[in-house]
Amino acid sequence: MNKIYSIFFVAVLLLACGPKKTETGSETQPVNQLTAEQQAQGWKILFDGQTLDGWRSFKNKECTSWDVLDGTLHCKPSNAGDSIIHNDIVTNDAYQNFELAFDWKISAKGNSGVMYRVTEEYDASFASGPEYQVLDDDGYPGEVKDVEKSGGNFAMHAPQVKKANNPGEWNSGRIIVNGNHVEHWLNGTKVVDYELGSEDWKSRVNGSKWRDYPGYGLAPTGFIDLQDHGHEVWYRSIYIKAL
Repeated sequence: MNKIYSIFFVAVLLLACGPKKTETGSETQPVNQLTAEQQAQGWKILFDGQTLDGWRSFKNKECTSWDVLDGTLHCKPSNAGDSIIHNDIVTNDAYQNFELAFDWKISAKGNSGVMYRVTEEYDASFASGPEYQVLDDDGYPGEVKDVEKSGGNFAMHAPQVKKANNPGEWNSGRIIVNGNHVEHWLNGTKVVDYELGSEDWKSRVNGSKWRDYPGYGLAPTGFIDLQDHGHEVWYRSIYIKAL
């Protein structure tokens, strides 16, 4: 191998294995790790990249859908697809006001989501917690409404711009919940901004499927939830900071 090819080979290795840009900090960093700056700012790691520590199944149901795969929190696909009962996982701790950062990657035709302020007083996680949508927007079977696209507040607020990458490519997500104010960010752009409990919020609830769920979006505190929708999805670099 001559000198030119040696330099090229090393450069390729650095690009493949080197640090990534994250939404939480101003510097590059490896996945599933916080910088000293982020730690000083109060960020905490929710997924260590190696174990399911800090997570459990919703309502502690028997669940084999999730595992750790190549440094990701991985939801295995199901042959039943959308028809299965959701086997979500939730954080051990509940959160009220916070900033949540995470990377996500969806499979072709896949569907998932990140819910917040989820409680366990109902049979399903989506009965209480609003959802940051994770979807193959263009490939998901059937009609996909704007309020069902990636980064949006599912069935409530459409993302203001289309920012999701293609299936199989990583995206950076961010959710800010502070009192009644909520923001969704996707790949560095704010795509949703709303107020829980506002007249606009109530009107949207009454005009959607959530009118049949009396506890939807009302809990002042709750768990972070990763949705199993029967499709393969990957999450990594999941960090949270209390506000």
